[in-house]
Amino acid sequence: MQPNLNKVCKQVGLLAKQTGGFLQRQQGKIKSSHVLTKSMNSFVTYVDKESEKRLVKGLKKILPGSGFITEEETVVNKREKYTWVIDPLDGTTNFIHGVPCYCISIGLMLSDGTNNEIILGVIYEPNLDELFYAIKGKGAFMNGKKIAVSGAKKLSHSLLVTGFPTYDLKKMKQYLNLFSYFMKNTRGLRRMGSAAVDLAYTACGRFDSFYEYSLNPWDVAAGSLLVKEAGGKVCDFKGGNNFLFGKEIIASNATVHGDMLKSIKKHFK
Repeated sequence: MQPNLNKVCKQVGLLAKQTGGFLQRQQGKIKSSHVLTKSMNSFVTYVDKESEKRLVKGLKKILPGSGFITEEETVVNKREKYTWVIDPLDGTTNFIHGVPCYCISIGLMLSDGTNNEIILGVIYEPNLDELFYAIKGKGAFMNGKKIAVSGAKKLSHSLLVTGFPTYDLKKMKQYLNLFSYFMKNTRGLRRMGSAAVDLAYTACGRFDSFYEYSLNPWDVAAGSLLVKEAGGKVCDFKGGNNFLFGKEIIASNATVHGDMLKSIKKHFK
């Protein structure tokens, strides 16, 4: 029996806001001794881990028997029919340095043994107190108001957002060439430091398109559903659907998406 997703979404939103309050209370308390390096330019703090523990504990109560895919692995990562895909603090580097742009991202994935589909997504950005959420087939919302992707009709009229690869640098030449192309052919690019925020902002029309490679499922699970439910399109760099586990994603409004895909295919052959 499928859970009541409306009820689940409300409960997850409340949990995200409560946990976001914990993040805010810890802001400014981080010392260099609290920061562990997982890999080059990839950091974790006690705040990431405690946030994840709180989320896992709450989500187990909301949907008993569900599985988890989490960034910090404070719980055994195991897939079930319903699996939570969690980033407890997306934008850790921003958080460490006091930059007010980070969030909690929670996606619910439905698996049938062959296919994986995100059916619910919640992103909470505590600095602006913005709660983004979506249920498959029911639209996307922010703080109770329905949101939609932008109406930009041309790439030349678009504001893009991206992220910089931190450890997979094999495609750096292609990435920089693409970056240069977009600098010359769009209204500009931004780098917020949180892929989940980038997707949420694309869903509500602040950005016209987002692209990035070297991502993990917890970075994009919730946000990809938000963009789709807000009327946008999401794919991998080849135009396929392997953006959840394929480590690359394009998310745009429906009008400029084709030009985005064409440009990225040209540079990432």
